[in-house]
Amino acid sequence: MNKSHRFGQEDYRVESKETLFQGFFRITRTVVTHRLFGGGWSAPLKRELFQRGDAVGVLLYDPKNHLIGLVEQFRIGAQRDRFGPWQYEVVAGMIDAGQTASEVALKECHEEAGLAVQELVPICDYLVSAGGTDEKMHLYCGLVDLRDRAGIFGLDTEGEDILLQVWTYDEVMQAQSEGLLNSAAVTIALLWLQLNSQKVTNMS
Repeated sequence: MNKSHRFGQEDYRVESKETLFQGFFRITRTVVTHRLFGGGWSAPLKRELFQRGDAVGVLLYDPKNHLIGLVEQFRIGAQRDRFGPWQYEVVAGMIDAGQTASEVALKECHEEAGLAVQELVPICDYLVSAGGTDEKMHLYCGLVDLRDRAGIFGLDTEGEDILLQVWTYDEVMQAQSEGLLNSAAVTIALLWLQLNSQKVTNMS
């Protein structure tokens, strides 16, 4: 069975596009039409898009000591979460023009966790929520020595107040099963680690 998409880049049309907001991020309104699976073309669809761009995320993992590093910080979008607006996350940052994902990954590990990563292992690239944003996450596992590395990090110039916590592998998996770790990047990275921890250990 052919698993490729039925349609591609030639099967939709941008009828109009306007910028609704331009700040650190951009919000646009686009009117599109596209081919239908049953034949013909759709009626014009009006969609707002949060244009955030590409980001990078790094799950910090110490394969020798079986430790995982997660950063905790305040997130405005998590106000309704039952645990409150402080989120456990992977180290992360936005990719600016002219930067590569791996360059930003290494820089963010230093800024948000005070760590020099020994090796970056690619996990996957994924679209965060394609129904409303164009953001793509480039996700890595960063191999590091996490012994005695917990602390407070972040850039004052960016208003960052970041707490690096170092947990055992079992503590992290328990927290995930209890729903405490509920960001998409953490969930995806930990599922990958469960499947690949032995391979990663052999790499170190």
